Amino acid sequence: MLHRRRALRASARRLASLGHFWTSDVSIDEKVDVIVSEWMGYILLYESMLPSIIFARDKWLKPGGLILPSHASLYMAPVTHADRYRESIDFWRDVYGINMSAMLPLAKQCAFEEPCIETISGENVLTWPILVKEVDCYTVTIQELESVTAKFSFSSMLRAPLHGFAFWFDVVFNGPANYSSNHHLQPPLGSLVDQQSHGSSQNKKRIKSDEGIVLSTAPEDAPTHWQQTLLYLYDPIELQQDQKIEGSVTLSQSKENARFLNIHLEYS
Repeated sequence: MLHRRRALRASARRLASLGHFWTSDVSIDEKVDVIVSEWMGYILLYESMLPSIIFARDKWLKPGGLILPSHASLYMAPVTHADRYRESIDFWRDVYGINMSAMLPLAKQCAFEEPCIETISGENVLTWPILVKEVDCYTVTIQELESVTAKFSFSSMLRAPLHGFAFWFDVVFNGPANYSSNHHLQPPLGSLVDQQSHGSSQNKKRIKSDEGIVLSTAPEDAPTHWQQTLLYLYDPIELQQDQKIEGSVTLSQSKENARFLNIHLEYS
């Protein structure tokens, strides 16, 4: 787990480059034109590195200056992942001919008690995703990152077992005035791409801006070291096509360690 932060100063080019480092330990004698930082953690907000960028922005960025990446969007969708469940759980039902089902409760706890960082594909995703949090690095405050809550209402496009929920994010490299509010709208994934959506305006196809560069960690895009973050259910739920999945999710900073995230998920 990386808890290191550091700031690199290049005042001649008026560029503030910040990574996993404490900006409060840095002294810069002049305002900067650009702040560049790779602050994203798993599930976007894990490790709470964005507050350092906010600190630097408010202290050193010139009016009209750039922050790169400039915007971020966190998404969530229900997923099916029979292979993962089969390898971790069903394995114990027949271990080389021996029934070890007594291990199932412990196996589920060990495998799924905490969020899993894994790579899935678009074929694992059961519905259009929802937007959990949109971050504008030019205006976001530290206070609004302390707790993020989103309500969801999914409609399953397939008849399949629900094994859990997946999170991923996009970041955009753009100016403060060039970011379209339609950018965060994600399409369904894999085999779901050609199906029609029903429901809220969140279920629209994402249109990637020609004016900005997008780094995506979505299941249908090339894998990254962030992969996707999955919350698995201990027991799958058999879904019918068009069945509703409703609830809410809250991501909050841990009071014991601000780097950590508490995830509270309710669903029905």
